[in-house]
Amino acid sequence: MLAVAHACQAGRINAGIVLVLSDRADAPGLAAALGLGLPAAAIDASNFVSRDRFEAALEQPIDRSGAELLLLAGFMRILSDSFVQRYRGRLLNIHPSLLPKHKGLHTHRRALEAGDRAHGASVHFVTAELDGGPVICQARVAVRSGDTEQSLAARVLEQEHRLYPFAVGLVADGRLELKGDGIVLDGQALRAPLEVDHSEQP
Repeated sequence: MLAVAHACQAGRINAGIVLVLSDRADAPGLAAALGLGLPAAAIDASNFVSRDRFEAALEQPIDRSGAELLLLAGFMRILSDSFVQRYRGRLLNIHPSLLPKHKGLHTHRRALEAGDRAHGASVHFVTAELDGGPVICQARVAVRSGDTEQSLAARVLEQEHRLYPFAVGLVADGRLELKGDGIVLDGQALRAPLEVDHSEQP
């Protein structure tokens, strides 16, 4: 969230953040957002008896804000099909793996256990399938001898902080959109995720 916010404020993304929402009142991102002068609020999921009611409560401030694009960043709840459909084509997520590999949780551990030589992050449109929507772009990191879950996660996070603003910028500039089940970039079908090279240093 902060990486995107800073990119917006620096003019690297042709957009501004109109609202930061969290499902936890103690989320560090809320205080950070307020520190940047951004509107921020918590809608505590534990106060609702069902996911439907929680999501209905989320929709109200989102729709009031006039947000044209919704970004999931560390939002660890599975959204219902109806919520995803309501915002289809306007809902992005960043996931710490080279999708379609390692959907779900514990991606760094699983990459190491699988003996992967490359790992990374992906930005994708959100669909009803968990971490299964069309992938916009990816950034890779080499898996090094002696890597731990923590060391690998730290290098992937550096790439995430660059990758998400890049993807958001494409959408904000009107260059990229979801059409049907595929992605269109500059008027052409995107046949494979964009490989974004942020020159990871060895």
